[in-house]
Amino acid sequence: MTSPQTLLTAWNLHARKELGQNFLREPSLAEKIVDLAGIDQSDAVLEIGAGLGAMTIPAGRRTGKFLAVEKDRQLVPLLRAELLAHGLEHVQVREHNILTLDLAQVAQDFGQSLTVIGNLPYNISSQVVVKLIQERAVVRRAVLMFQKELADRLCAPPGNRTYGRLSVILQYCADLSVLRDVKAEMFYPKPKVGSSVLGITFKSHIDPAVGDEALFVRVVQAAFGQRRKTLRNALSGGLLPLDNAGALAVLEQAGIDPRRRAETLAVGEFVQLTDVIARYLNARRAL
Repeated sequence: MTSPQTLLTAWNLHARKELGQNFLREPSLAEKIVDLAGIDQSDAVLEIGAGLGAMTIPAGRRTGKFLAVEKDRQLVPLLRAELLAHGLEHVQVREHNILTLDLAQVAQDFGQSLTVIGNLPYNISSQVVVKLIQERAVVRRAVLMFQKELADRLCAPPGNRTYGRLSVILQYCADLSVLRDVKAEMFYPKPKVGSSVLGITFKSHIDPAVGDEALFVRVVQAAFGQRRKTLRNALSGGLLPLDNAGALAVLEQAGIDPRRRAETLAVGEFVQLTDVIARYLNARRAL
């Protein structure tokens, strides 16, 4: 693996701050991350933000089904040249914004569900997580590098100050594990903070499963939208068709103290609360 600085200089390019580009500079680390992803010939791999190919090259050697997505059109010719130099002609490279890519179509083209890898730029990390949640029917697992702060937030338990909307929604449908931390020195240019490699395995069976997932997301958003307020006040804050009396009623029916705050609720309690709210709203519509 040629160093990022050498490659960029040779192609008269530079890392683009507006795209959050920080390239892995240590080949052994890239190989280790691919090891952690457990990629083998049975996998169809989608890489988000392939960049200069640090992870593309070792991962591409392990499977014949590989799509590398890169938004920066200046990097695409460089990436293709690097793959060709390493004999990886089978790796497809697509210039595309991952947030608008149809994952179901990619999975259909490969004939199987996807293993997703990537070193995510901070400015779209949360959006990528939301996309994977929404399209998880075609995603088997993901091994992604996040800034450590976000990785900690995604894995945070109830009661932790960083536990929030995305923590609840992701933990509802996936099992998470921090696979390793990565120092800022492992990137070029060096970012201000370290990163963590997070393993995300989407559940084939969710227990307990919520009856209305779209409502579940709205309930979580409402609860954390005003996280310093009590649940009674947060739920009646406008995101849900509940007034103060209605919020009190559903919380009491769910057996949840209305004086609690969103960050104290476990994922299962949000599921229970959502199902109670669904029944409450359906009963009101029937009147």
